Amino acid sequence: MNPFSKFRTFYKETIAELKKATWPDFAELRGSTAVVVAGVFILGLFISVADFSLSNWIEYATLLLRSN
Repeated sequence: MNPFSKFRTFYKETIAELKKATWPDFAELRGSTAVVVAGVFILGLFISVADFSLSNWIEYATLLLRSN
């Protein structure tokens, strides 16, 4: 089998599988996008607060150690 025949077979099988897939309608897509954006925002907020808190605690601990 030559490489072009393999590529043609792969392409045909890919198109056949994509036709079997169910695609979301616009309302479902919009809802899923809102959930993802909200999740990213919440996770980013958590990471920011954790980073800020940990950096302040480490700075406080190093100041205590230096003063002794």
